Amino acid sequence: MKLYLRLINYIRPYMPRFLLAIVCILIASGANLYVPWIIKDVIDGVLASKDMVMLNTIAIGIVLVFLLRGIFFYGQTYLMSFIAQKVIIDIREAVYRHLQRLSLSYYEKRQTGAIMSRITNDVAALQNALVDSVIELFTEGMVLIGSMATMFYLHWRLSLLTFIALPLVAQAINIFGKRLRTSSRIMQERVADITSVLQETISAVRVIKSFGREDYEIARFNRQNHLNFRAQMKNAQIMATLTPVIEFLAAIGITLIIWYGGREVINGSLTSGSLIAFLIYAVNISNPVKRLSRVYGNIQRALAAAQRVFDVLDTEPEIQDIPGAVDLPPITGRVVFENVNFSYKPGEQALKNVSLVAEPGQMIAIVGPSGAGKTTIANLVPRFYDPTDGRILIDGYDIKQVTLKSLRTQIGIVPQETVLFNGTVYENILYGDLDAGKEQVIAAAQAANAHDFIMAMPAGYETQIGERGSKLSGGQRQRIAIARAILKDPRVLILDEATSALDTESEKLVQAALDKLMIDRTSFVIAHRLSTVQRAHVILVIDRGQIIECGSHAELVAAGGLYSKLYQVQFADK
Repeated sequence: MKLYLRLINYIRPYMPRFLLAIVCILIASGANLYVPWIIKDVIDGVLASKDMVMLNTIAIGIVLVFLLRGIFFYGQTYLMSFIAQKVIIDIREAVYRHLQRLSLSYYEKRQTGAIMSRITNDVAALQNALVDSVIELFTEGMVLIGSMATMFYLHWRLSLLTFIALPLVAQAINIFGKRLRTSSRIMQERVADITSVLQETISAVRVIKSFGREDYEIARFNRQNHLNFRAQMKNAQIMATLTPVIEFLAAIGITLIIWYGGREVINGSLTSGSLIAFLIYAVNISNPVKRLSRVYGNIQRALAAAQRVFDVLDTEPEIQDIPGAVDLPPITGRVVFENVNFSYKPGEQALKNVSLVAEPGQMIAIVGPSGAGKTTIANLVPRFYDPTDGRILIDGYDIKQVTLKSLRTQIGIVPQETVLFNGTVYENILYGDLDAGKEQVIAAAQAANAHDFIMAMPAGYETQIGERGSKLSGGQRQRIAIARAILKDPRVLILDEATSALDTESEKLVQAALDKLMIDRTSFVIAHRLSTVQRAHVILVIDRGQIIECGSHAELVAAGGLYSKLYQVQFADK
């Protein structure tokens, strides 16, 4: 109930429309309650006394009642659909907004497809609970309460006998509802697994084809699809059992009505019309009970999806602004690490007592074996993660004490795997500074050695580059990313293997663009190719999370340590 009430809270901004919809539901439902009473009047009044005036009045009344019922039925359907769609939009926006606020660690611990499923499949599953289920809940509830009240008015003793089966019905709904909730949660998880497999295989289609693993991926998808089938059938099995159980219990009540009510008619204490009306009202009770059991099942399925949605909304970002955080003013770019330790997992240190100083405008190169902790250092500067111990200062400000937005707007990152968006070249460069003008975008592209190849494209800066820049070469994508970073104009720059995936010709063009980008900026350059870091002011050699060497290229080569060995291996044949 708490979960459903939390879901209903999203209706509050639309409460006037919701209340109007409830009025429409009540009036439309009330029309259904009028029909059995009409039948009673026809049998006891019109047919018994052959009253044509009353017959004409009843006929006109039926037409008017159902005309009004049609009008209010339209109102309830339209208004509830409007509210549900708005609520779904609000929830989806809330989930997406919260996902944007969550820390990098949240995404690294979960599959992309599973995250996507929360905002697509799970949110969509809520719609049924907010439209059809709410309408049926109020409609059938009104019919149920109205029918019960009228039955007591017609014959209270017969009503008490009829309601013997109701506690059994309520208990059956409760038992089956719990099972439905569990099976529905599993069903939503299986759908998320299918989404994850789809996302992985579609994004990695080039790898799949290069290894000839189409049949393997088909088999993997089929396994998940079969698990989803089993979850769906388990849910269907529960629903298929619930309905006949409810109908059987309701039939017991109807049987008691026919048996006891027939005796009352024979004894003369109940009219035939009243018994027929009572039977219709009893059916009006059995149908709502049956439909409400189905509604309850739908709500349980929706709540399973709601739980997964709210799990996202209830997840707190690991990295967020502390109370009283201040905006970082424009910086010169002095970066200091003071005895920094960091662990991704408890007991496994990725960095150990790292201390370094990067003066404004300096190029700091970070080299070392794979897994040594180079990228971890780079991830700590923009606060993608926080140190386990120690602190990081920029221009004397502890980066934990400043707002994330003010920190990250002054840091530029050019990663090894360039990420571009499905849009135009112009839009991708403009991403660096959304307030920049066209002249600034072009200037950034020229500085990144990208202007010439952009102008050679069919539509120039308005050329669509495809998903993740698929229509561009690796060097072209990287230069657009550099242009984006230049437009941002950061004071601190992080280059994470920015040229390692490029061919020699592209590397020269990209490296020239990077050289322009690093002018007057504090730069952290992570590289395996030592040829790209020889001009660095300071080279840090990292091994097993520790800085084991520090100095210029010439100093480190002369020292004969790990850097010297790496240099000799790379340049042995040159």
